[in-house]
Amino acid sequence: MGILNVTPDSFYDGGWHFDSVSTQKRVEEMIAEGAEIIDIGGESTRPGSKPVSIEEELERVIPAIEFIKSISDIPISIDTQKAE
Repeated sequence: MGILNVTPDSFYDGGWHFDSVSTQKRVEEMIAEGAEIIDIGGESTRPGSKPVSIEEELERVIPAIEFIKSISDIPISIDTQKAE
C-alpha cells in the first residue's frame, strides 16, 4: 500500500506531496515500487491539526485521484473522517 497525504501539514510526510508535481512524482514512484493500492489523505490527523471542510478535502484529493486514474488502474482508497 502506498500512502499519499495531500495536506500541507501531514504528520506522516511533513507536507512533501501537497503540490501537484510532487504528488505526481510520488504516485509514479509508489507504482514503480510495487504498490498494489494507493491510500490518499486530504486532511491531516496529526495532533493539533486544524479540521478542513469536506469541500477543501475534496479539492485536495480529486486532482490526485484523477492523475492516478489517468496512468493506472491501481485501486485507490480515501483516508477520511467524512464519509458523506
